[in-house]
Amino acid sequence: MKTKHLAYPAYLAAALVALSGCASKPDNYYTLASPVAAADAAPSTIGGTAPVYIELAPVAVPERLARPQMVVRRPDGSVQVDVLEQHRWASSFENELRDALASGIAGRLGALDVTKGGRQSSLPVWRIAVQLRQFDAVDGARVDANFTWTLRRSDEARTMICQLSLGEPVGSGMDALAQGAQRVTSAAAAAMARSVSAALANPSATACAT
Repeated sequence: MKTKHLAYPAYLAAALVALSGCASKPDNYYTLASPVAAADAAPSTIGGTAPVYIELAPVAVPERLARPQMVVRRPDGSVQVDVLEQHRWASSFENELRDALASGIAGRLGALDVTKGGRQSSLPVWRIAVQLRQFDAVDGARVDANFTWTLRRSDEARTMICQLSLGEPVGSGMDALAQGAQRVTSAAAAAMARSVSAALANPSATACAT
């Protein structure tokens, strides 16, 4: 009985060490946001005679993607996906995507994102509502995405509907996959910024230009 009594704490300590080793394995966090290149950035319009304000609604994404974990498709056309617990976005995917798009659009327009406030109610704002229809990431292959968005100025009746399909080849590994997703997001933000610029330049336009 004495031997069993003494062995139990040792067994328990070994089990706790093993568990702590598993629990301490670090997660890897990624962001979709990327700095706007100096060549693409516009000077701020805030404080000028015609300031530009944007308001980006929460991005609608497929339910399987609405989580912080990275979701990747298996190669060779498999219907299965993998939810990667150890590889996560810095926030839930739809929030990470909205923040990256908003900063990318604002930086390219010299605009201010007033989604959470910060503009006088008398000043017009460009309202952008984005839906992500497709986002397929395959390690060592590609990241493919399809975006649609509506564009409307708060003091106008016209609404423009835009659509864009994008694809980026990626190398092997989660870092390369995240970088490919970042490039896709940046390209989408650039297209959305161009659609606002085109609408600003042509107040009578009803078709989307990207």
